[in-house]
Amino acid sequence: QKKTVPKKRTGTGGASTSAVESSSAGAGGNRRASERQSGEGLRATATPRQSPRSATAAPQQTPRKPHRYKPGTVALREIRRYQKSFELLIPALPFARTVREVAAHYTLEVNRWTAEALVALQEAAEDYIVHLFEDTNLCAIHAKRVTIMPKDMHLARRLRGARSDRPW
Repeated sequence: QKKTVPKKRTGTGGASTSAVESSSAGAGGNRRASERQSGEGLRATATPRQSPRSATAAPQQTPRKPHRYKPGTVALREIRRYQKSFELLIPALPFARTVREVAAHYTLEVNRWTAEALVALQEAAEDYIVHLFEDTNLCAIHAKRVTIMPKDMHLARRLRGARSDRPW
């Protein structure tokens, strides 16, 4: 019979395998069986490993970020859309309610308005507001700013000749 030289193994808690090999060699030479019986060679069950190809082929599915436009892109699109359109921007019923409320403040007579009169008044009001904001924007640009401020609107109204003691 061949005699094998016992190899010293590290990582088993400091115990060498020479004692295990010598005891198992006499009992049939089955070293693994004796390790299983003594519990020395048992390892904790490891999680199954994936091959490197499968790890790179199917990465973890992360939720996709929603698409975001650059700042200002949507604003410019809305400006173009509203410049092309002809519809009124203020809702009709709240505008009519406000007109009736202001008219009731100035007169105690019956407050009745035809639909055409309300539409004409709304057209004029929206036209005034749009042009006021255009002038306000020009005042902000003249001050080397992009953001409009109340002082820009005060200046625009003052340049138009509007008195500043009235809100309209």
